Amino acid sequence: MGSLNLNQAELEEKTRLINQVLELQHTLEDLSSRVDAVKEENLKLKSENQVLGQYIENLMSASSVFQTTDTKSKRK
Repeated sequence: MGSLNLNQAELEEKTRLINQVLELQHTLEDLSSRVDAVKEENLKLKSENQVLGQYIENLMSASSVFQTTDTKSKRK
């Protein structure tokens, strides 16, 4: 009778461990999916940042406020 209880306890422990492993696998899959989504968003934001940077650069070069001027020639 004692070995039957031991086998039952071992079976319950194995079942618990298997369930825990499956839960951890699902968690890992979820985290992996989240990492992929964040990577994709990061690439999108980098691209948008490049476009905005170029836009600002173009605005600055087109504006006389940001043009470099020779201040010595204006002072007399």
